[in-house]
Amino acid sequence: MRKYFIQTFGCQMNEHDSEIIAGMLEEKGMTRTDAAADAGVIIFNTCSVRENADKRFFGTLGQVKKKKKNEPGTIVCVCGCMMQQQHIIDTVKTKYPWVDIIFGTHNIHKLPELLTNVMNEKERQIDVWPEGGEIVEGLPSKRLFSCKALVNIMYGCNNFCTYCIVPYTRGRERSRKPENVLNEVKALVSDGVREVMLLGQNVNSYRGDEKTDFAELIYRLNEIEGLDRIRFMTSHPKDLSDRLIKAFADCGSLCRNIHLPVQSGSSRVLEMMNRKYNRDQYMELVDRIRETVPEITISSDIMVGFPGETEEDFLDTLDLIERVRYDSAFTFLYSPRKGTPAAEDPDQIPEEIKHDRFNRMVELINGISAEKNAAMEGRVEDVLVEGASKNSIDALAGRTDGFKLVNFRGDRSLIGQIVPVRITKGKTFSLEGELI
Repeated sequence: MRKYFIQTFGCQMNEHDSEIIAGMLEEKGMTRTDAAADAGVIIFNTCSVRENADKRFFGTLGQVKKKKKNEPGTIVCVCGCMMQQQHIIDTVKTKYPWVDIIFGTHNIHKLPELLTNVMNEKERQIDVWPEGGEIVEGLPSKRLFSCKALVNIMYGCNNFCTYCIVPYTRGRERSRKPENVLNEVKALVSDGVREVMLLGQNVNSYRGDEKTDFAELIYRLNEIEGLDRIRFMTSHPKDLSDRLIKAFADCGSLCRNIHLPVQSGSSRVLEMMNRKYNRDQYMELVDRIRETVPEITISSDIMVGFPGETEEDFLDTLDLIERVRYDSAFTFLYSPRKGTPAAEDPDQIPEEIKHDRFNRMVELINGISAEKNAAMEGRVEDVLVEGASKNSIDALAGRTDGFKLVNFRGDRSLIGQIVPVRITKGKTFSLEGELI
């Protein structure tokens, strides 16, 4: 039981949940390993947003059977969004009997107790809460990066987009008190953190108290000495306020980058998705943002193949992409999620049409990304050095204020610092540079 292994599927919210799980285990004297074969405790933190994540999880879980047979003392845990669905719990219980612990998104703080119960009672532990109770503060966290941190400011979602399972797996919206967020960020800065990413399913609807909405929280965080960069994700267009847009101009620590999911460029499809804005309203919002901060970079989530989507609807999406000219985008094929209204729609799009549209969309987005990155050649950017580059053992990697990934040669003593880098080459998904 000295070593643990965590594999995380899904979004940054799941990544941060895994950091908290790691923090709790290390408080108990355990150390992390990158190999499941070496671990006494194996944890899979699951995602239910896309079908591919489901398949990857079950395939990976099946690979643990042999280790569990050879080393019966190994404890296997599954948690996360998938475990908030009863049909998934039933599948794990019947088809994967070697799983020892099942818990959900609302009670990760109970993992140490569940581990103790398994070791003492030698019986499977299933503890999934249908809704979240009071937000548990003060949980430890083992960060992936020394210089930047993920910070939850709220949990859950009230939007009920017709394709999305998140409100059912993460529950209703609950916001943390502003003083708790501020105190956490101050402690992180004291520990060497220079950048925080504020997390929530819809951060724009944050309401910490009567006086503190999301824009006010940003202004208050901006006053923390030593905090160089503030980012946030995810931002729902329907709730993005004029004051938040103004904060991009007023707050020096707020990065000039925004993730603004659109999902579709067709007003008809957006209405079917229950997104509560139309194409024109989204474009007006983008225009207001760029009028305030011309240099801002914009990314998005875009889906193809939603039930009932016509070729004309899809062409509207391509046209919107051309008009906005996103710096990058997360692109998805629609996949039915059991329990959502869209999954029951009889007008499902054939897979071959989905894939054709997806390929056309990705080609357009990648082309725009490559053009925008190439236009940065010769510019000098401040880069927060995050660590060694994945491309070369002799290179470092970091992010610009606009969230562009930059690889450049430099000494590892620079990790955690913000350094000037001249961009020498713009590629589709990253930049190359030279340290000044």
